Amino acid sequence: MKAFVFFGLLAVASASWLPEFQSDSSVSTAKKQQDVLRLLFKVTEPIRKRYSELKDASVNFHPDADLTKYTDGGAAVKALLTEVEDGRTLEQKHYFSLFNDRHREEALMLFEVLIDSKDWATAVANAAYFREKLNEGVFVYALYTAVIHAPIGKDLVLPPLYEVTPHLFANTEVIHKAYSAKMTQTPGKFKMSFTGTKKNPEQRVAYFGEDIGLNVHHVSWHMDYPFWWKDSYGYHLDRKGELFFWAHHQLTVRFDAERLSNNLDLVDELYWDRPIVEGFAPHTTYKYGGEFPARPDNVNFEDVDGVARIRDMIIIETRIRDAIAHGYVTAADGSKIDIRNEHGIDVLGDVIESSVYSPNAGYYGALHNLAHIILGRQGDPHGKFNMPPGVMEHFETATRDPSFFRLHKYMDNIFKEHKDSLPPYTKEEVEFPDVAITAVGVEGKLETFFEDFEFNLLMGVDDTEEVEDVPISAIVSRLNHDPFTMTADISNNNAADVFATIRIFICPRYDANGILFTLNEGRWNCVEIDKFWRTLTPGSNHITRKSKDTSTTVPDVPSFQSLLEQADAAVSSGSALDLSAYSRGCGIPDRLLLPKGNTEGMEFAVIVAVTDGSKDAAVEGLEKDERGGSHAQCGIHGETFPDKRPLGYPLDRRILDERALLNFPNLHKGIITISHRD
Repeated sequence: MKAFVFFGLLAVASASWLPEFQSDSSVSTAKKQQDVLRLLFKVTEPIRKRYSELKDASVNFHPDADLTKYTDGGAAVKALLTEVEDGRTLEQKHYFSLFNDRHREEALMLFEVLIDSKDWATAVANAAYFREKLNEGVFVYALYTAVIHAPIGKDLVLPPLYEVTPHLFANTEVIHKAYSAKMTQTPGKFKMSFTGTKKNPEQRVAYFGEDIGLNVHHVSWHMDYPFWWKDSYGYHLDRKGELFFWAHHQLTVRFDAERLSNNLDLVDELYWDRPIVEGFAPHTTYKYGGEFPARPDNVNFEDVDGVARIRDMIIIETRIRDAIAHGYVTAADGSKIDIRNEHGIDVLGDVIESSVYSPNAGYYGALHNLAHIILGRQGDPHGKFNMPPGVMEHFETATRDPSFFRLHKYMDNIFKEHKDSLPPYTKEEVEFPDVAITAVGVEGKLETFFEDFEFNLLMGVDDTEEVEDVPISAIVSRLNHDPFTMTADISNNNAADVFATIRIFICPRYDANGILFTLNEGRWNCVEIDKFWRTLTPGSNHITRKSKDTSTTVPDVPSFQSLLEQADAAVSSGSALDLSAYSRGCGIPDRLLLPKGNTEGMEFAVIVAVTDGSKDAAVEGLEKDERGGSHAQCGIHGETFPDKRPLGYPLDRRILDERALLNFPNLHKGIITISHRD
């Protein structure tokens, strides 16, 4: 059998002739923000002449002139320069896919050059230089991940990808209209519809999988926790495997909640030996490379030439399930790693993805990553028609395809098999002595609605610097909800203050046939909407939490144009630029906090758990500073995950006695109703 090792990395670095850039100590956040935005402005075209510093660097900078400017002595930059000079790099005006080994290798070469740069001037000069020589997709991916992970990128806000690379988010019809508007110099706003028709039941939930904010969350999560990450880049990605499970589990159960609200069954898992029931026509076009491939209904899986055979995927799955059954994973050196404990899910997540952290990728393969490629290629598995990669081969576009959720339900069930192998939580693991929840409530109405959202398409069309831009934008319908506040009355009967972790879940009460879920059946369908910390004083405590403050969500990042205007103004005036509210791209959009209700009102169980924060918290000061605000699914950059408990606790394990669990005074179960207004 062929062994699958999905990742492969190289090194790179940077250096001298630094035009008029300031020394790093004097570079303001506003100037850094301005540089990043100018580098990303119309990346398929040369750097604008009006951006003179960057333009000069792209022509006159010599990256290897001063190798002392790099933490690795210039190894990375010399390697990348050799690739460029020998003509081995991916051509410009060509599609880029992270799942392509060579494409990814080039992106990581540039990533390493940027993170090995000792100061901002060196990093930005390298970015300008290689921007003009490398593929546009390679450049964008490397710059985004470097800004996210490099210390010199701290506090910078990356613009929304749907405005930087709009072809991956807007449908073909809208892009064509944008080109027409540009050519005729006629401003335009174009309504963007979701794929499919009412003949396709999946169209009812297309608003979720095709939500551009959700798409950005998905790709941002994979940039925050990339499968290719090595700790030599600067730090360890704490609980990366477990977060891989949890972030995708939450996407899957949230999709199920949307399906129930639209009178659809829970999504069924994918089977390698059965047809892919739902076809998909993306109606999306690469900027360079043609249309995204379509897939008809009821396609049987075929081997993908040069990638994987279906029988090998079944063997990989069997090996993983055997590891769960035995309670251990076999490492590459033959040792056994115990997974029959609360940390086993982290090992299993690394194995299933598979990331560089996998203890034995040669044996356990790369189930998740290869499955994405296989699904993306089913329209042309043997390369007969030379089709470009499918939507499943890009994290930006993957959730558009209904098979994405079937694939992750399949993997989710493997994770559940592991979780069900663990013993239920004991009394000591759940209780919080002398602390009780006396009431849980909601201030405001839990009501969802659709709204129009406008985003810029200027960077989706070609032009020249000599031709004035005209306003061109797309308008898309998206789900939102009215603001609300969760409240909880908690009594602390201890003589002193106690530190508490408060977790809030909402769970669909009924299946598609109107049958009530038991708590043990329904716990795996629960959506975690918040987790936060509070100090409880002796006696009664009234806790409030606004929907906009939840630790699972992030606000909309301002438009590219707005960010650039703010940065330019701050640089011109010498004033400070504070964009800290948008420092994380990873996180569910705050308007998607609630699943869509229905006009009659859809019932959900609300489960609130208050547990001992002195035992739970892994980071100090969480009550006052939640470190970016979306830690529940995205952790804290470069730090320990803030919660020591397993993700999903206390609903992640089997519940043998529902009444016994709910008899704990620090747990509360109630019923809420989410309505939807047309």
